[in-house]
Amino acid sequence: MSYLRKCQFYWTAFVFLLLSTFYVESQDNLSPDLDIDRLKRATVFIMQVESQNLTTTCVGTGTLVRYDGLILTNAFHTVQSDQCPGDILFVALTLDSDEPPVPKYRAEVVQANVGLDIALLRITQDFDGRELEEDSLPILPFVQLADDTVDIIDQTVTVLGYPDIGNSVVQAQRGSITSYIAEPSGGEASWMKIRTLDASPIPGTMTGGAAYTRAGNLIGILTSAPTSQNQATSECVTIEDTNLDGFINSNDRCIPVGEAISVLRSVTLARPLVQAASLGLQINLLTSPIYRVESVSSPTISNPFFAPAIDNNQPTTVLRSAPAGTDSLYLFFDYRNMTPETVYEVRVTVDGIPNQALSLPPVRWSGGTNGLWYVGATNQTRPNGRYEYRVFVDGVEAAASAINVGGVAEDAPFFGNITFGLLNQSGDLSGSGYVLPTGNTATARFIHRNMVPGVTNWTSIWSFNGERIEGSRTSGTWENTGELNTGITSLQPAGGLSPGNYRLELFIDNSLAALGDVTVAGSQSGPLARVFTNVEFRRANSLVAEPSENTGTNFPDGAYTLYAYFDWEQIEPGTLWTLQWSVDNEVFYRQTIPWSSSLSGSDFTMQLTAPGGLPDGTYSVDLLINDIVLAQGEVSIGIGQLPIDRLNQAEGVRLGGQIIDLETNKGIEAASIFIISDQFAVEDFVNVETGWNESQLYAVATTDRDGYFEVDRPLQFDTPYSVLIEVEGYLPVSVDGYEVTRERLQQEGGNPLEILIPLTRD
Repeated sequence: MSYLRKCQFYWTAFVFLLLSTFYVESQDNLSPDLDIDRLKRATVFIMQVESQNLTTTCVGTGTLVRYDGLILTNAFHTVQSDQCPGDILFVALTLDSDEPPVPKYRAEVVQANVGLDIALLRITQDFDGRELEEDSLPILPFVQLADDTVDIIDQTVTVLGYPDIGNSVVQAQRGSITSYIAEPSGGEASWMKIRTLDASPIPGTMTGGAAYTRAGNLIGILTSAPTSQNQATSECVTIEDTNLDGFINSNDRCIPVGEAISVLRSVTLARPLVQAASLGLQINLLTSPIYRVESVSSPTISNPFFAPAIDNNQPTTVLRSAPAGTDSLYLFFDYRNMTPETVYEVRVTVDGIPNQALSLPPVRWSGGTNGLWYVGATNQTRPNGRYEYRVFVDGVEAAASAINVGGVAEDAPFFGNITFGLLNQSGDLSGSGYVLPTGNTATARFIHRNMVPGVTNWTSIWSFNGERIEGSRTSGTWENTGELNTGITSLQPAGGLSPGNYRLELFIDNSLAALGDVTVAGSQSGPLARVFTNVEFRRANSLVAEPSENTGTNFPDGAYTLYAYFDWEQIEPGTLWTLQWSVDNEVFYRQTIPWSSSLSGSDFTMQLTAPGGLPDGTYSVDLLINDIVLAQGEVSIGIGQLPIDRLNQAEGVRLGGQIIDLETNKGIEAASIFIISDQFAVEDFVNVETGWNESQLYAVATTDRDGYFEVDRPLQFDTPYSVLIEVEGYLPVSVDGYEVTRERLQQEGGNPLEILIPLTRD
């Protein structure tokens, strides 16, 4: 009997058993809805190693987020730095959730944001360093990212990671998200505070691991940033004889691991990096920097104060105290000479007692070199007391400030909500509010309350690039009694407004009452600043080919490489600006960096590439300052829409079960289960002359010693797969057109589905 006839004969006999013996079984006590085994197998251990002597320099956890070997993790233990100088990344897989990880591959960093402490790795080599050919990597288990709109405050989450240097199994701990912490890096949900349900610590070695919702979607990245390599601290461990003296002691390299983890980086901030890495997209800024804007001096923090709310990353007003029931509070401060590798921390005490919910543990700096920063939270009622905030930079206290919360709200004199613009002929303020063009006058509008004309003293002072402008100080008793409760003040410096950062400070009775920053750049175009102009696109036929001389916004026959250009006017070096790229309205690149080119110029050049050419889609580029979009451009490639990647779905029918001997009912070890793409039949997959066609595989599984298995890729609903099951000594099984509907899944008991498959001896 031929191979395929054997498959068809056996399947006819047992098709009823295969399709009707589903049952549901909870796989873990952590959460009844969580497929914990799948999540563990998607968790990997990462070792950064120096190639010269193969000594380990840093370790951490990561999570597979695509079937083709894309790993989401932290940047600090993967991107080369003074703390982590290794140049090889080894990846160890969880082959058995009850066993330590097994080193299998090498990976490369394909996307990284060092400030956000997020990196994307891609598996590119086997353990010995041999390059993996395209499609030679087996389909790997991976997880789905949670939706951005998921609200998980006070919801139970599960965190997974390796609790030590790779000698133990994946550790799972239950916890809850207690609060959000806001920063300019990601808004209100920049950080998520986590607390384990049993109050046990989350080890620092689990950094880079993941936190999951009850549905099994990745919601955040465990993050801890070591501040030193001091062997006397818990943030550092020695594991190897790096100096080859025959002993492992304080003379050997100490691996930074960070303190116990209490925060997650929101997956929202990782999504653009994942999108870019998934599509293979890479942005290169080709215009060479002219000015050095990186820090060359020690970081400093100064002028801390509190605000009740933020507006466009600015304080709405300045608080000297806060009433009882306050549920929104932010600490603002100026920073200078910071770098993406700087580690900062905020420790909060209430009446001298540490408050972990409001504190921010040591994390990477995600801002610019110089500027205004905030950290705080809203929708979190604060009990009455004295709140002290202490800011640390690289482990050393840099600034401190305190505020009293309690009592009734007072009708004290008030300034707030400073915005900037140009006065028109009607006396109204117009413009973007936070970016002004170069010219003669800067005007600020602000809200005032409870100011007593002729009695209340007030002062306004303007500054430029951190230095107060001589002659800009205005002071006296309040005279404005306008019906709209708004005030106006203007700056007209000699020689006009130079490009750079301006600040207005308003004082009431010599105490700071309000503060606002504005960037001056570009020329005037009506009430707006004309900063970035003439966004254009050209394509090239290869990565090394010169771009076409013809610009365009539609390339229906595709593009291998895309070049984007723009002109600019009057931007002072060091000014923070943001470059954002998206495809089909999905952001895949967003970076805020100091401007490092000339004051004005043309043809700032960017290059967009992808292996084998750019995927079809509609690509957009946005140029921003202070979150104000100042220029845009759009270009269509191919059909103008991304192709659907049906493999990149972690949700669906999770299929598992047991394969047994029909006569003995004992499990069969090492049986292979092949799920073949819906585009092919078993006969297409199996060829007597050429063997299996692995490119047609959708998912695979292998039974353990007791015959149990779990398919490593969820099956999509209403999709007709082909299935092949075989093991030495037994008749193979095959079927075409095997599919599961949502209705049937519900009738059979839900997800995951467990099937019992008996095999007959050959």
